[in-house]
Amino acid sequence: MLSNTAGIIGLGLIGGSLAKSIKKQDPDCRITAYDTDRASLLQAQLAGDIDAIAEEIDDAFADCDIIFLCAPVSVNLKYMELVKPYLKDDAILTDVGSTKTGIMERAAELGLQKYFIGGHPMAGSERSGYANASDLLFENAFYIITPFQETHAKKQLRLIEFVHRIPALPMVMEAEEHDRTVATVSHIPHIIAFALVNLLRDSDDLEGTMRRIAAGGFKDITRIANSSPEMWEAICMENRPAIEHVLDDFERELDALRGLIANGDREGLYNSIRKSGDFRNSLDDRSAGAIQREYALTLDIPDVAGSIAGVLNILAVHRVNIKNLGILHNRENGEAILKIDFYNENSLVKAADVLERNDYRVYRK
Repeated sequence: MLSNTAGIIGLGLIGGSLAKSIKKQDPDCRITAYDTDRASLLQAQLAGDIDAIAEEIDDAFADCDIIFLCAPVSVNLKYMELVKPYLKDDAILTDVGSTKTGIMERAAELGLQKYFIGGHPMAGSERSGYANASDLLFENAFYIITPFQETHAKKQLRLIEFVHRIPALPMVMEAEEHDRTVATVSHIPHIIAFALVNLLRDSDDLEGTMRRIAAGGFKDITRIANSSPEMWEAICMENRPAIEHVLDDFERELDALRGLIANGDREGLYNSIRKSGDFRNSLDDRSAGAIQREYALTLDIPDVAGSIAGVLNILAVHRVNIKNLGILHNRENGEAILKIDFYNENSLVKAADVLERNDYRVYRK
């Protein structure tokens, strides 16, 4: 059993997915939830994802073995103080925020070292809210745990066992190390994507030539630029020190490449590109990772009426759900003309197999 009683404060995408995951593993676990959106609470209770609705952050959480703070980081700082009087001795208080140093410092200021263990499930979706919650959201995703030195070993082990069961991949590290790590593998890539898209927008001519031909590789590496401005403004402000440090390192990498190009150093440039490719190929692709994966394929279709409908009909007959599709006008790097996005890897694999059996030439992303 994950827990006899659990509390969730903030029933959005992450909080709702936690509720669904807990109920999937332990249907008898009693879950109490609080959110400012009462409609989501009622919907979750009707679906059986939660058992009780808390009107306020009060003694409704007094019996909880584990309480998850699932609101935005700045709001969790307030909720942490509100829930403090209602924590029983053996309770675990944790959060799901994408930065850890600030909330760990606030927990220490409130004297919550006995209760609080930082947490960050590195999973998400471009969609938000309880309506998009899923009991599969955390599957094979890294779940960072940042305990205090004073954290009791039994409580830390309980949280690790919980993470294993939902089922995610627990990883224990210090808060500062976490913030540097996510700045490198998640925050900076998003900032680079934002900057690249802005560069194209500001450099384009009046006819929009760059915009028309920006497909293939450009759209692949800037996919994450289509992210929530509210969320990423908050993340960048919350993790400013780590992001600034990693940006300095990134600027040095760019300067090194600029120097190789400016000096005509073919050998140095070749070796830099080769080493980059070799290291990328060594990255573990078995986990969900810090940035949501794209499950997509492209395929050649004839330029005649009904071609797209034929593809969709084949997928529908085999009950393959698609997320999105679009026409690519740029065939760089051998990409085909019709791109189809899927919600998960199983759907991608099934679609590719079905289409190949129907004599389509499929390019898996």
